[in-house]
Amino acid sequence: MAGSDERTPLLGSGNHGARRASSAFAGRRVACGAVLLTELLERAAFYGVTANLVLFLNGAPFNWEGAQASQALLLFMGVTYLVSPFGGWLADALLGKAGTIVLSLALYLLGMLAFPLVAAPSTRAALCGPLRPARIENCSAPFPNGSAACHDGPPRYCAPATFAGLVIVGLGVGTVKANITPFGADQVKDRGPEATRRFFNWFYWSINLGAIVSLGGVAYIQQNVSFVIGYVIPTVCIGVAFVVFFCGQSFFITKPPDGSAFTDVFKILAYSFCPQKQIGEHRSNGEGTGVCQQSSKHSLFDSCKMSRGGPFAEEKVEDVKALVKIVPVFLALIPYWTVYFQMQTTYVLQSLHLKIPAISSITATPHTFPAAWLTMFDAVLILLLIPLKDKLVDPVLKRNGLLPSSLKRIAVGMFFVMCSAFAAGILESKRLNLVKEKTINQTIGNVVYYAADLPIWWQLPQYVLIGISEIFASIAGLEFAYSAAPKSMQSAIMGLFFFFSGIGSFVGSGLLALVSVKAIGWMSSHADIGNINSCYLNYYFFLLAAIQGATLLLFLIVSVKYDRQRSRANGVPAGGRA
Repeated sequence: MAGSDERTPLLGSGNHGARRASSAFAGRRVACGAVLLTELLERAAFYGVTANLVLFLNGAPFNWEGAQASQALLLFMGVTYLVSPFGGWLADALLGKAGTIVLSLALYLLGMLAFPLVAAPSTRAALCGPLRPARIENCSAPFPNGSAACHDGPPRYCAPATFAGLVIVGLGVGTVKANITPFGADQVKDRGPEATRRFFNWFYWSINLGAIVSLGGVAYIQQNVSFVIGYVIPTVCIGVAFVVFFCGQSFFITKPPDGSAFTDVFKILAYSFCPQKQIGEHRSNGEGTGVCQQSSKHSLFDSCKMSRGGPFAEEKVEDVKALVKIVPVFLALIPYWTVYFQMQTTYVLQSLHLKIPAISSITATPHTFPAAWLTMFDAVLILLLIPLKDKLVDPVLKRNGLLPSSLKRIAVGMFFVMCSAFAAGILESKRLNLVKEKTINQTIGNVVYYAADLPIWWQLPQYVLIGISEIFASIAGLEFAYSAAPKSMQSAIMGLFFFFSGIGSFVGSGLLALVSVKAIGWMSSHADIGNINSCYLNYYFFLLAAIQGATLLLFLIVSVKYDRQRSRANGVPAGGRA
């Protein structure tokens, strides 16, 4: 049953075990410190890439449109999550976690080198070729009749080098993500649950500290000083992370690869859908031999068991059956992740077209408030609300028997993320009405944007709503993945959890491409240098809200059915699979 212990990987409470807190990390401080510092630096590098990528590609000499830059970032984040199961399999089956992390950090560093090289004019020409002159049309300046006629924009300059760097970094990020969390827990696993809980506390805070440092410092430098320096810093962070982790090898507790649960899953699925049996073993209805026979629903996986003549142990087959029951929940979360990843893409694009305040500076050129700082606000909000929820709200609900299950909390998170997309659509509708009457010219990162005379703070509600949704849906999703999965399948389940998150990012990118088709025309105005004043980004936000709303209704049906099945299973005295 899902209980309070399921929250301990994030901010658990209570005192487990008799060990003193001061001795939990005795002899393991160097190993844990190396893992935590590696994760902090890796997160700083990751957010150094994502924070201002839209702004970077909007600017000269790239001049990508807003939808194109947002698609690139959504594809990048999709890759980082999609490769997580492969990263887990690589560690479990071939290289071990430590070797896989070293390899992925090296790959990560190789991909990061592309960004300062692309940003620097002296090396950009060698990577991207000469810049072909193109006519720049001011399609987003005030237009009297509410429309603008523009020619198709030029091809995206430097696209091959940019996408190559993003894909390589994405492969490194996804592989690190899949392995560094369980590897860090391995360092203190033998010290008991209290040491494990304390490690995850520090691990989670290291993630958010890295995000805040990067979004607060690196994003400011990228927007107001130089993208070259702004990309050199995260590249150095990954280089230092590689050195720290590599030098910590002699202090780490490592385990050799002992096989991956994914291998067994694929074998059982393949056998169940096409059992290697002759039809004569079943019924002689003259259907021919050597043909795959579909058995009934209840015996589809049972045919794989040794007791039914199959080659697999019954426990492994039952674990796969549990996995199949969990997958519909992950599928229902895809629209949630589609909306969630808008926070770093289209929400930032919207920020650039709102009135961004200037920051007093001792330099000759005035500095502006980084648009990416609102994303940092989400991380700060999570750091503040999780302790409140864990120490105050959840205990009160639990004492009164009102603490909702993880699936109900996911549903609450879906509702809040739907409200976030709806709020973004309302704000964008208001912004579009204002720019038809008046625009203000503001220079952000050497790019001139024709923005609405509406303060950027109007975006705070959508960021607050998406932060609240993350506390419910994202954390409850992790809790559900751990609690509902058999112990032997937990790594595989977590890999699939991240995998479906990546699919959500790809869905967002695909929807942006779809609504950019001229037949639809929401994002196909080809406005100059990324401006979106003659686009209909509000329609895109409303579409996302509608998809999430429909999915929420379906999810409620799926979750009720799953809870009933789980209740019946818990009523049967067998195995305690939950």
